[in-house]
Parts: sequence; structure tokens; C-alpha cells
Amino acid sequence: MPNYWLMKSEPDAFSIDDLSAMKVSPWDGVRNYQARNFMKQMQLGDQIFFYHSSCKPAGIVGIAEVVKEAYPDYTSWDPKSAYFDAKSTPTQPRWFMVDVAFVTKFSRLISLAELKEDAALSEMPLTQKGSRLSIMPIRNEDWDRIQQHLN
Repeated sequence: MPNYWLMKSEPDAFSIDDLSAMKVSPWDGVRNYQARNFMKQMQLGDQIFFYHSSCKPAGIVGIAEVVKEAYPDYTSWDPKSAYFDAKSTPTQPRWFMVDVAFVTKFSRLISLAELKEDAALSEMPLTQKGSRLSIMPIRNEDWDRIQQHLN
């Protein structure tokens, strides 16, 4: 059985439509240790809710799938990259990324406000006050419940 995740991206930087056009893309630039550690736990076939963040309204817009497990994020070694980290090297990488493939774009956005209104999702990290992680695990029951919002 796959594991379930939620990954956030600002749509003006990388949107579900961008992923759809590319079919497969590395998910690079994660610079939070807890989010990085979640990424390192991802396995082939794991399913991901694609979440548009820092926009109005923010919310889940589709599904992606892990198609390559964690490997060093080479953008951290490039001084010209916005994600450069002088303490990360090819021999001692500090940051990792996974490759994700487009699965589907939802017919509508499931907004954060809508998710917060659903009492069954009150324990989900995304709906908790102050939850800012860009990558988080999703429990099986929450995965199923969220998809019910599309019906």
C-alpha cells in the first residue's frame, strides 16, 4: 500500500499545471529539516496531494505520485541557485529531493478553509494552527475523507 503525503508549492513558482505539462519533475528546494526527513521516507508509488500555497484561496488542487525516491538536491551546490547552501556538498549532501509525476488535477480546489471546517480532519497537521511545513504525511483515513470533498 502506498503512503500518503501533502506537498505545498506556490502556484506562481510551480503549479499543478506546470507538473501536468512536464509529466515528471524533481521536487527541489526543500530547506526545512523536518520536511526533508519526510521526503526521505517517501517510497515509489506513494501518493501526494498537490497543494497550492501562499495564494487566495490556498488548497489542494490535485494528485501526484512519487516516481523516484530521495536523492541529493543538487541545487544546494549551485552558488547561482536560490536554494544554494554552502554547507551542502556532493560528498555530504544536506538536502534531498524526490521526483513526482502528475496523476490528476481536481475539477475544483479543495480550500484550506473547507478542510478546516471538516471536524473529521481536525487532527490533520495541515488544519492545525501554525502548521507551516511544506511536506507532511497524510493518514489513510484523511486521504479518503479529503477526496470525499470532491463529490
